[in-house]
Amino acid sequence: MVKGTDAPPILIAQDIVMSFHGKRCLDGIRFSVQRGEIFGLLGQTGAGKTTLIKILTGQLPPDAGSATRDSSASIGIMMDAFGVYERLSVYENLKIYAALYGTVHPKEKITDILEKVGLSEAKKTAAAKLSKGMQSRLRLARVLLRDPDILFLDEPTSGLDPATADCIRQILYTEKKRGKTIFLVTHTMSEAESLCDRIALLCGGKIIECGTPKEICARHNRQKSFALHLSDGTDLCLPLTPDSADRIADLIRGRCVETLHTTEPDLETVFCDLTGEERTPAP
Repeated sequence: MVKGTDAPPILIAQDIVMSFHGKRCLDGIRFSVQRGEIFGLLGQTGAGKTTLIKILTGQLPPDAGSATRDSSASIGIMMDAFGVYERLSVYENLKIYAALYGTVHPKEKITDILEKVGLSEAKKTAAAKLSKGMQSRLRLARVLLRDPDILFLDEPTSGLDPATADCIRQILYTEKKRGKTIFLVTHTMSEAESLCDRIALLCGGKIIECGTPKEICARHNRQKSFALHLSDGTDLCLPLTPDSADRIADLIRGRCVETLHTTEPDLETVFCDLTGEERTPAP
């Protein structure tokens, strides 16, 4: 998010309602996105995230409410449903989209984008022969080719290996530094926690929380304690009280403390508590 400015939001969702076959999947969705921030929309599979992104990008009209974007802001969309021309090479795919977008100096632009997404060596490879990770990079390259003000990305790292997923995240950081606004749909809590300036949690068709990851975790910190690991191998959990502060100070003066941190829950723990889901076990 651009801090220290009073600029109006670049995107506003106002009381959006959407139903399918008599079942309401979005119920009064309301939030705003500031220019230059990475805004994350989190939710379970089937929570309505993709439906919402289609409404925000004008692909689908809501039953009620509205989605308003800054009229001067161009958009780019990366979704699984938006495929590529499988028989054409990576370069040929981008050449077609460059013509559609009216890209100035297309050869130079395509070369720069391929370098940015790490597909330079695969530019002559047919899209059908690309790995899933490389296809994701190609879809992202198509979005970046248009140089949009707002990037709408629907789970861009889903199912990818860690190295490829991290590469895409680094690209998003770079685009944010360039002043781009990114609307990121994901179900990966750790990704949202590390990448997003603000997030909205979607459950049961409603936004059940919205704010920075730190703010949300702090609001749901019921334990309110300190966790200490001492030099003798002992682990202590002390309540957040003046007496604990005195004891911690004594331990620090005695050089007994190796690590000290507060015990706020992480985003996944908060989400599971709010939705009643079980936390995914660590591998």
